[in-house]
Amino acid sequence: MDVRLSDTWRQFCMQLAEAGSVLDLPNAPGTAIDQAEGLRYLSRLTRAAFESIIEGGNPDFPRFYRLTTDTLKIGGDNPDNLYMNATIRGDRDYVITGTRGSVSYLSFGTKANRFAIDGKMASTGELEDAAMDIADDGRFTITLSATPQEGNWLPMQSDSTMLLVRQTFLDRADETPADLQITCLNRPERPAPADPDAMAAALTASAGFATHTARAFAGWSEMFMSHPNTLSPWDQTIFQNVGGDPNIHYLHGYWKLEPGEAWLIETEVPECRFWNFVLQNWWMESADYTFIPNAYLTKRTARFDSDGVLRIVVAERDPGVGNWIDTTGHRSGTALLRWISANDHPIPRCRVVPLDSL
Repeated sequence: MDVRLSDTWRQFCMQLAEAGSVLDLPNAPGTAIDQAEGLRYLSRLTRAAFESIIEGGNPDFPRFYRLTTDTLKIGGDNPDNLYMNATIRGDRDYVITGTRGSVSYLSFGTKANRFAIDGKMASTGELEDAAMDIADDGRFTITLSATPQEGNWLPMQSDSTMLLVRQTFLDRADETPADLQITCLNRPERPAPADPDAMAAALTASAGFATHTARAFAGWSEMFMSHPNTLSPWDQTIFQNVGGDPNIHYLHGYWKLEPGEAWLIETEVPECRFWNFVLQNWWMESADYTFIPNAYLTKRTARFDSDGVLRIVVAERDPGVGNWIDTTGHRSGTALLRWISANDHPIPRCRVVPLDSL
């Protein structure tokens, strides 16, 4: 029987067009750079949707894909992370085998991924390297299951649909990432052939992912705008509900500067496994850290003043004091300071000052 599916594609394109409405939100910045980055952001979300839902969407034959990279950024990405994702199902069992490597922090989380439905992603199980049994040669095995297992067990629930791995580098030049493989233990013999109905559903879900993800994080930016030029202690469950790591304390903020102004951030730094400060655009994408050296600050690169205080200066040019973060041509955006496994969560002191006064 002859089949033509061009109408399915046209329907998908119409659904995807809805994602563009985020560009017209009243609080979305209307500058040329922010709107251009908004278009790029939507293209990236579409690419992420295809990668996760169409290419990597079979929970019986999972493979690791990367939902966040240096050119694909969602919801306050961490430039020091290697993110890895895989599609799973709560009524299946999986095994991860691998070697630990030497990254500063390694965590695994199962999630109920609803980004394509309402932009949320709840945790259904968490496991970090400090709680794992790892052999002397670095090898380990993790079992993913809804029922308790011996050894390294990563819990799932009936609505688990995604595995999220975070590998956090203190120094990429000196650290080796974990090498990981995932297998479904109760899968069929082979993947099913492509099916028109399944493909249509995947395209619909892809459009939904782009639309709801864009709207969800635009809502965050609008929320942060209510406390400009601060890094506030927001309710952490907000961030856990979209896949945040429970070992990370997130301090989000919105910044806005006029020409000649600087955003001065001062804080004590707690004992912790890792921290960094990342400047972002309004779409919550990190700046181009691949080619811009002062796009963000880390535990390894930070300089402290003689009084032991960390001082960060967000400005259009280097003031010659503190730790300068380049605004990269923006007048406003978002920002994120994260503490990982910290013994305390200090709230930074923030104020806007004349750049020439520093």
